[in-house]
Amino acid sequence: MHGIMKSSCAASSVKPRTSSLSKAWLWCRKNLFGGVFNTVVTCVIVVLALSVLPSAFNWAIRNAVFAPDSAACRAAAEHGACWGVIAAKYRIMLFGRYPFPEQWRPLCVTIALVFLLVLSCWRRMWRAGLLVVWLVTLLSAFFMLRGGLFGLDPVETERWGGLPLTMLLSMVSLALSFPLAVMIALGRRSRMPVIKALCVLFVEIVRGVPLISVLFMASFMFPFLLPQGVSIDVLVRVLVGLTLFTGAYLAEAVRAGLQAIPKGQVEAAHAIGLSTWQTNRKIVLPQALRLVVPSMMNTLIGTFKDTSLVTIVGLFELTGALQLALADAEWRRFYIEGQLFMAAIYFVFCFSMSRYSRWIERHLNRGTRRQ
Repeated sequence: MHGIMKSSCAASSVKPRTSSLSKAWLWCRKNLFGGVFNTVVTCVIVVLALSVLPSAFNWAIRNAVFAPDSAACRAAAEHGACWGVIAAKYRIMLFGRYPFPEQWRPLCVTIALVFLLVLSCWRRMWRAGLLVVWLVTLLSAFFMLRGGLFGLDPVETERWGGLPLTMLLSMVSLALSFPLAVMIALGRRSRMPVIKALCVLFVEIVRGVPLISVLFMASFMFPFLLPQGVSIDVLVRVLVGLTLFTGAYLAEAVRAGLQAIPKGQVEAAHAIGLSTWQTNRKIVLPQALRLVVPSMMNTLIGTFKDTSLVTIVGLFELTGALQLALADAEWRRFYIEGQLFMAAIYFVFCFSMSRYSRWIERHLNRGTRRQ
């Protein structure tokens, strides 16, 4: 009896492994070898990978120089990468022209913003208090970077840069552009001709010009329209330009979701006595925003990457900080390694946003998913 029980336990312990292996084989058979064409493509990719990966590994790892030694990097330039440029210039790459002794301040701001982003992905934190925490954190980040309070040395916004500036520009502009986009999308569907015409005109004008033109106008042309003696900080002008540009694109995504809602639901809401505002807030907007989550996230990711254009107005975010770091003639030739480092940072943030968008989409569609 004891032997039978032992054998049955052993069989049960082996079963999950066999099941997982079979699932993996079924997945490969379905996605990689499902037909002649897929099999040929898979084999070609495997052959190319086997021919390229050894050389890439030798260049990136085996023959690479990781110490911040420019002489060793120049000696190994023909055979390996020089990751020492990152070890030597990472502070400029991450914080730009911010004063060296005060770089603990942008470091604290970056850690706080990343921590709050991770915390916001936790569903239990989706409460009204989270908005207050975000507002307090962004204001605290601004005052910490600016200084002039609590004994902190003042630092001009022109000297802000690197990753903290990229995160602040993208987060603040996205937070301000979302309500603007909702109002513009609702205005384009309004029955009031003046409001509808103004919203259409705003979207068409802003979408008809590239972002670099909007930033140029906000930074160099807008000050000429102000009264004499009145000036607005360049960072504020850039934030306004980014907000208007992002709001125009988000408005079209929201409008697409609004048009997808059946008119019968609106008529039914009016039939039970709901006002237009109540209908939009309780019935139309929740469904419309759920439908356009992928489109909105695509715009958000694009905005995060478009912050690199603020370099033309003298704000050195991530890519601009890289140019500052590589201005040193001793490390200038190793720009590929620096670009790969920046690409890795952008990829981590954009990929995280993409995965979070997919999780949000599955969570919101749980009630409408077919069983």
